[in-house]
This record gives sequence, structure tokens and C-alpha cells, in this order.
Amino acid sequence: MLLFGHPLITSETFYRITTEAEVAKTPANSTILLTFEASNLDLIRHLIQNDISLALRVASVEELVFAHNLQARYILVSETFAPTAQKLAEAYLFDAKVLCHLEDNRSFDALALKGIDGVIYNKAIVSV
Repeated sequence: MLLFGHPLITSETFYRITTEAEVAKTPANSTILLTFEASNLDLIRHLIQNDISLALRVASVEELVFAHNLQARYILVSETFAPTAQKLAEAYLFDAKVLCHLEDNRSFDALALKGIDGVIYNKAIVSV
């Protein structure tokens, strides 16, 4: 299980942006975090064309499949959607890792037992 933003583990940082100009304000080799929505498609395409690591937050099966096809490295899902997302990611051999955003450790054990690829805590997400 991957851990991002846990105080005991050194991990990569995810940079939440809203514009293409903000990409230049992130460190080299950053992972950019976006919510999958129509208004972000141009920004997503820009990241893909420039080989920039992408994490997409999704809320449905359709968005999950789109995120995979858009070459997302990480796909962030809700705790309730995580088991379904993980099952589909394994069935279709996604390269992306399914991550669940956690505020605290209350759901950690349950997510680990369900085989979710990883969790991401608030500390790992930086707004630019």
C-alpha cells in the first residue's frame, strides 16, 4: 500500500493547480492533481503532451475509465467508491494507482484490507 503525506513516510507531493500558468510554478517532475471535469480537459491535454505526471480525482466509473485512458498516474477516489475503482483497475490492468484521500487514519485498516493501492493525506497536497 502506498502512503502519501503520512508523517512517518517521505513521499512525493501532489500540486493542485487550476491554470496552465501554474504548472510553471511547480518543481520539475511534479505530479499535478486535477479533478476530472470538462473544464479541465485542455489542461489535462497540456500535461499529457508535455509528459507531466497527472493525478485525477474522479467520482464515477465513467470518469475512472477516462482517467485511465488519459494516462493518469494516480486516480483519487472517495472511500465509498474505492473498492469498486480498485476492482476495475485490476480487471482492466490499469497502470494508474487507485488512491483514497484520507483526513485521518480511521479508515486506514479497512482500505488496506480491501487491497486499495494507496492513501493520500492532506499533507501531500499543495495548492499552487
